[in-house]
Amino acid sequence: MQISHFTARFSRRALTVAATAGAAAVLGVTATAVALGAQAPDQVFAFKLVPSAGISSCLPHARGTVAIFTHDENDTMVVHVAGLPKNSEFDLFVIQVPDKPFGVSWYQTDVDTNRHGTGTATVRGIFDSETFSVSPGGTTTFAPTHQFHLGLWFNSPRQPFKLGCEPGAPSPIVTPFNGEQHAGIQVLNTGQFPDNAGPLRHVHR
Repeated sequence: MQISHFTARFSRRALTVAATAGAAAVLGVTATAVALGAQAPDQVFAFKLVPSAGISSCLPHARGTVAIFTHDENDTMVVHVAGLPKNSEFDLFVIQVPDKPFGVSWYQTDVDTNRHGTGTATVRGIFDSETFSVSPGGTTTFAPTHQFHLGLWFNSPRQPFKLGCEPGAPSPIVTPFNGEQHAGIQVLNTGQFPDNAGPLRHVHR
């Protein structure tokens, strides 16, 4: 399996992506980060979001690109999606594994599309090899668990059902992947990476 990603070194004065394979795919998110005033990083790690199972049949152009800019204490993640329904709402999660049952999952941000079916979100946090969750006790208990994958969900359960993304389903499929725990199915993920070696595992500060 060929993993589509690249890492490029940056100077502190300019954000110039090296002319390496796959670099053209992230020029858009790089420019967005600069326009939003992102702190100049030492390096950037970029990769694609790919259609989840069954999505290509109803949304043949669904795709995304992610660029993670590393800093001394945390990271900036810029997510760009395209080929999705126009003027729609989606929810991005950092997840343990890209496909069902997804494992430990962390609600990260909303991503809304415009009239062209494209959208961009920028978030600041820990999106690298140190990303993990832990619960020493309380309502649940689990050991430190890394989350190295990303997944994007339809905010509305009705939308993918109406688009024909759920063939054979008698009614819309409801998942817990939004703020109300009443979302639709997953539309994009990082399933091109192995379950135990998602893209965030390759990002280092």
